[in-house]
Amino acid sequence: MSDKKALFIEKIKASYAPSGASIYLGAGILDGEVLAEAEVNLPLRMMNRHGLIAGATGTGKTRTLQLLAEQLSDAGVPVFMLDVKGDLSGLYQPGTSNPKIEERAQQLNKAFTPSGFPIELYSLSGKLGAQMRATVSEFGPVLLSKILELNETQTGVLSVIFKYADDNKMPVVDLNDLKKLLGYLAEGPGAAEIKGSYGSISTATSSTILRKIVAIEQQGLAGMFGETSYDIEDLFSRVDGKGMISLLNIADVQNQPVLYSTFLLSLLAEIYQAMPEAGDLDKPKLVFFFDEAHLLFNDAPKAFLDQVNTIIRLIRSKGIGVFFCTQSPMDVPESVLAQLGNRVQHALRAFTPNDVDALKKTVNTYPKSDFYQIDKVLTSLGTGQALITVLNEKGIPTEVAATMLTPPRAVMGPMAAIDCEKLMQASPLFTKYQQTVDPVSAFEMLTDRINLKLAEENEAKAAAEEQKRQEEASKPKPGEKSIVEQVMGATITRQIGKEIVRGLFGMLTGKKPRSRSGGIFGL
Repeated sequence: MSDKKALFIEKIKASYAPSGASIYLGAGILDGEVLAEAEVNLPLRMMNRHGLIAGATGTGKTRTLQLLAEQLSDAGVPVFMLDVKGDLSGLYQPGTSNPKIEERAQQLNKAFTPSGFPIELYSLSGKLGAQMRATVSEFGPVLLSKILELNETQTGVLSVIFKYADDNKMPVVDLNDLKKLLGYLAEGPGAAEIKGSYGSISTATSSTILRKIVAIEQQGLAGMFGETSYDIEDLFSRVDGKGMISLLNIADVQNQPVLYSTFLLSLLAEIYQAMPEAGDLDKPKLVFFFDEAHLLFNDAPKAFLDQVNTIIRLIRSKGIGVFFCTQSPMDVPESVLAQLGNRVQHALRAFTPNDVDALKKTVNTYPKSDFYQIDKVLTSLGTGQALITVLNEKGIPTEVAATMLTPPRAVMGPMAAIDCEKLMQASPLFTKYQQTVDPVSAFEMLTDRINLKLAEENEAKAAAEEQKRQEEASKPKPGEKSIVEQVMGATITRQIGKEIVRGLFGMLTGKKPRSRSGGIFGL
């Protein structure tokens, strides 16, 4: 064995030999040779320091996600994964050997032992698994604005709507609640109500937001907003000591990347808010994998990025690890990238000037190596190989190692559709989330308020009309004398009047008035 090879093995062993439980990633490669003694391991206790899995299309990123999920499950750690094409469902079934797997197992000096793992299937549409949904309130204005692709002005209006709902204790559960609030505050009775405290909402802005909401409904995705809202405790289950692997199948909503990526962030935000502080643990409580992570950050407004930064920075203290999976490290903002201590970098391609620039930037994010020219290694890695550096148990970055990755032990592909259907129907969570619950929320509360106001207005209108009717009834008809006129015009009234006048004149002249026999004053 050459001195270089011996030194390489020694450094890799020293750098990747944790004292506690770990995930076996593979063995180091030097000058094209796989050195089985140079084992590359990732300490379980460092999994909550987050990570990045990157590489060009077809380099094996999804299988890296799979082997990580398998070993986390073996260690009793639950996993949540985004299943973009539905091809991770094979995790449920033991894999089968083939010549390529046998060759790799021989290179790594590890026996290939097929194994299946407990999985739970979820879906945003409810068609490919248990319905995953959240209330509109749980999303909040920032994340919902990202889904609806609103500009800053429209996002501000949405924030006003949420503030009004909070101040008036109105739950905003589904999109019907949001539409009702929008109409009530923009053009309905609430427009005058909010003018002084919250500001007015223009018709143009409210119409734009409404159109965005309707577009989501027309795509059949309104069901992801509402009750029964997903209970995050269901993510932490275990079966026979193995951690549950929860798969969110988005094969039927792939054309809505902003929708599902933002939904995942809302789920992560809820986990962060609900979980207690955990400190440093021997292994994480849950590991969350964000596949196609670049979709989360594309054209993201500052408020959204600030929220992502906050969650990623603080959630590790709750015992939660987050791994982003994307094509290039440059897809992830620097502020987020700086918090990802574990790096598994598959091959990068440099076909365009932008690719070359991304390669240079990626090289600069790795520690210096005595054994590799990082730029050459990154462009020459084969499928199933990756350049790795992680944090050791002391939080120090390990030696950079080009690594032959161990193969997954479950089926590397989708489970048969009929088997997926059986698994889905047998799941108690499918039944739990199948039915939609319609609680009393903003829609009903505003409807009652509007109806009450309408009833009061109708009552007042009816009272005014009755009063007017009575007044009209008391007025004489044309040509008809009033009661006073009838009284004044009566014979007896005229006679009484004459007698009164005579009496007054008699008093003035000193003469005693004459009385008519039988007259009213002659009695």
